[in-house]
Amino acid sequence: MISFKPIGIVHNPVEKLPVQPVFAERDYTVEIEIFPEFSKGLYRLEKFSHIIVVMYFHKSKGYSLIVKPHFDNELRGVFATRSPNRPNPIAISTVKLEKVAGNLIYVKNLDAYDGTPVLDIKPHSPVVDCPESKNAKYTRCKVAGDEIRR
Repeated sequence: MISFKPIGIVHNPVEKLPVQPVFAERDYTVEIEIFPEFSKGLYRLEKFSHIIVVMYFHKSKGYSLIVKPHFDNELRGVFATRSPNRPNPIAISTVKLEKVAGNLIYVKNLDAYDGTPVLDIKPHSPVVDCPESKNAKYTRCKVAGDEIRR
């Protein structure tokens, strides 16, 4: 048995979410509340421009092992997609960090519903998190303030 204890919760005023944060039609701000017993873990998080939010998709209803991705007509295995309906509905989103205020984190365009449990926060590192990909249509990395498309 594997179990997780959420470290926080998403407060999102947006009801119609983008498929991925990068595809948001307009910028919006989302508040992530980190529970008090975990707030010391936010120390110096504001030094990063982007963070990776790991969440539990609590509204996910079942899954299929073969799915059609949002931006493709080719059927794929669920593990070859970013579908939210998975055997373990764990979600990751890389988002722009606006600010940290006490136990609150403000980010841009998080693709999670209001009330989504947050399992972890990690700083985004272009060196580690943006390796060159030959299979992806494009890769977007932010390095030294410049956006790079490979």
